[in-house]
Amino acid sequence: MTMSEVFNDVLLADPHSGYAKMREAGRVHQATTPDGEPVWVVARYEDVRKALADNRLSLNKVNARTRGNYQSSMPPELDAHLLNMDAPDHTRLRRLVSKAFTPRRIEALRDRVHSLTKDLLDTVHGPQFDIMATLANPLPMNVICELLGIPSGSRGDFRDWTNLLISPTPGAVESSRSAMRSMHKFLVAVINDKRRCPTDDLLSAMIESRDEHEHLSESELVAMAFLILFAGYENSTHLIGNATVGLLLHPEHLAAVREGRTSVRAVVEETLRWNSPFPLGVRRFALEDLVIGGVEIPAGGRVWVSLISANHDERLFESPRDFDPSRTPAHLAFGRGIHYCLGAPLARLEAEVAITSLLDRWPHLQLSVSVEQLEWWQSFHKRGLLALPVTA
Repeated sequence: MTMSEVFNDVLLADPHSGYAKMREAGRVHQATTPDGEPVWVVARYEDVRKALADNRLSLNKVNARTRGNYQSSMPPELDAHLLNMDAPDHTRLRRLVSKAFTPRRIEALRDRVHSLTKDLLDTVHGPQFDIMATLANPLPMNVICELLGIPSGSRGDFRDWTNLLISPTPGAVESSRSAMRSMHKFLVAVINDKRRCPTDDLLSAMIESRDEHEHLSESELVAMAFLILFAGYENSTHLIGNATVGLLLHPEHLAAVREGRTSVRAVVEETLRWNSPFPLGVRRFALEDLVIGGVEIPAGGRVWVSLISANHDERLFESPRDFDPSRTPAHLAFGRGIHYCLGAPLARLEAEVAITSLLDRWPHLQLSVSVEQLEWWQSFHKRGLLALPVTA
């Protein structure tokens, strides 16, 4: 296998083995994306760590040399968000919403997250259920929608649109565009409703900043609402699922958690390293000819930093394929630098509350299928379970 062929069904089926081969072969590799565009993949921890904070790598796609459409393009209506901006616009927009995501503000949500979790678990009436459908999917969506002020009746639609947006299946480009059009129409309608009847939520505060203080444009308002919903849902959903399956597949660590010898927080941190929900960081574009890991990358070249590969780099982590919550956290799952994930505190809180609640309610929780029967999302851009069937 040449590195140009790395993004294939083999990598989808077993990303950890695929990226291990890439790390062994070299630090940075030129490959081809599923849409046929050239891309440079950064595979080793130290190079990924540096690239995440390298201001020569831009998130703004106007700096791209080529125009791929696979997981990199949004319609103009949803383009003006943090993951497509550099300073100073990025700094301005992040400042507007960052106060809602400080560790202190997020910790204040703990009781509400507990309450939402309890309500979801109360819907389980039999010994067998699916953790993804019951808890991991709806909990993050409910929390982020409450934070923004999104009506409860529309949350299922947004979850469906999000899944279409990420899907790599045939016809995904058109279905993704359709989903984005639906998202945009939905958000515009919600914003118009809140203009007429503002409430005590983040979206109303953003609208006030737009209308009274002119700190962001109308397109930035809609795009930021989209990003907060999308990222707030995806990150937490797969972190909850991956952490839970990590414990269920390793009874010795599950026992240590139940006996108080290992904290749930440590399990969450190890999950972020062991099975990162997002294998690849946001695409970046070289602002100039540059060298990373001894490899020349031309100005405008698209760069993918592999978070999942960095978090399994044998140069830093002993036995990286092992799930070991006793490790000292050193992962890059939430990125680094000015683009460090804004929602990291919320994702951590939701996973901690969800896992604690599951284990407290069902002392004998176990998988109801074999590990080989577990189905994962077929995507290079996220690592998560389609379903997690368990027996209580």
